[in-house]
Amino acid sequence: MSQLNLLLRLLISLMLVVSIAGCAGGKTYESTGEYLDDSAITTKVKTSILGDSKLKFFQISVKTFKGVVQLSGFVNSNEVATRATEITRTVKGVKMVNNSLIVK
Repeated sequence: MSQLNLLLRLLISLMLVVSIAGCAGGKTYESTGEYLDDSAITTKVKTSILGDSKLKFFQISVKTFKGVVQLSGFVNSNEVATRATEITRTVKGVKMVNNSLIVK
């Protein structure tokens, strides 16, 4: 009975190690924790943009990967594009902003 118990504990430990290692991120993909953090950053940036009176009328797309936020869409002026970048930089957790906004 003792050997069976030891074998069972070993198998459970092995399964835990494999499941934890499966959640790790890499260069081209995020871990589960990074994905959740990036989702929170994206939501905060969108909320900040919609809360700004100069930006709320524009459709600005926000995507986040490992703390790097990419803004895309169309705006009316360079000032609006710059304002969107400035607001995004103030959000906690943002490491860098890629501004791909196009002035029409």
